Amino acid sequence: MSLPDGHPPIPAPDRIGVLLVNLGTPSAPDATSVRRYLAEFLSDRRVVEIPPLIWQPILRGIILRTRPKKSAHAYQQVWRPDGSPLAAITKAQSDALQGAFGAGNPVDWAMRYGTPSIADRLAAMRSDGAQRILIAPLYPQYCAATTATANDKAFEALAGMRWQPAIRTLPPYHDHPAYIAALKASVEESLSRLDFEPDAIMASFHGMPQRTLELGDPYHCHCRKTARLLSEALGRELTVTFQSRFGRAKWLEPATDATLAALPGKGVKKVAIVAPGFSADCLETLEELAIRGRETFLGAGGSQFAYLPCLNDSSGGIDMLRTILSEALAGWAQPA
Repeated sequence: MSLPDGHPPIPAPDRIGVLLVNLGTPSAPDATSVRRYLAEFLSDRRVVEIPPLIWQPILRGIILRTRPKKSAHAYQQVWRPDGSPLAAITKAQSDALQGAFGAGNPVDWAMRYGTPSIADRLAAMRSDGAQRILIAPLYPQYCAATTATANDKAFEALAGMRWQPAIRTLPPYHDHPAYIAALKASVEESLSRLDFEPDAIMASFHGMPQRTLELGDPYHCHCRKTARLLSEALGRELTVTFQSRFGRAKWLEPATDATLAALPGKGVKKVAIVAPGFSADCLETLEELAIRGRETFLGAGGSQFAYLPCLNDSSGGIDMLRTILSEALAGWAQPA
């Protein structure tokens, strides 16, 4: 179709895009980069629900002066040649899904905090002709501090667009049969590689303040349901815990670190731990669980410890993502 003289350019033919979104990461494992990342992350009102007049002086005056150096050291323990594990794995997931939803329909990735940003990748997809886009926060269990803030940022970007694409968002998939089946297969495969039989298997989820449950956030219930379904699929009991406590408020319990410290005294000397709430391995799994968790458990008298990896970009993990994303795209795109 020819356009009249002076007509503004029209985007390429209608495409359907999928934008995978994960939490975020500093750009480098140094204190300056970590400080920049934490300033953005901990200023999100969805993450820290303390009035800014009270919180910002604490954040700027104390936390951002003391925490970046310690966190940078932690990142240095897990940093890969291709960068942050979370960013590298999310990119690999995006790459593995290219072409999965029809020729010419792009799959891209973004971070809620840091780069590449949600706004930048949405703009790029729109410029490339994507008139329908699925925003896919890769959080199996819904939480306002993760899923909701990713969606918030996407809609904030849309507010600045004159010609907005149509948007869908990926619902939580904490109890999706494909997700539970992928977790089961991954856990069983990881266990088969161990040279010991665990006395207990722990399922550690990221923690949240207890008040979020009391205010109606479904996260705790979603975590418990995932663990129950995975336990039933595996045919063995899971010990459910919550990690990454921060500050003085009461958090969801039992705590992962406290449980690891207590198990040897109860006769549990061999343990394996999996993190079903994370779609990709990251600081919280590779450093907090695989390194510090091991130190805590062995230091308390345990004899054998294993961290079982996330689904990441494994064939089972990618097949699972293809399934749940295809369902969310129903009526828009057909799987390739």
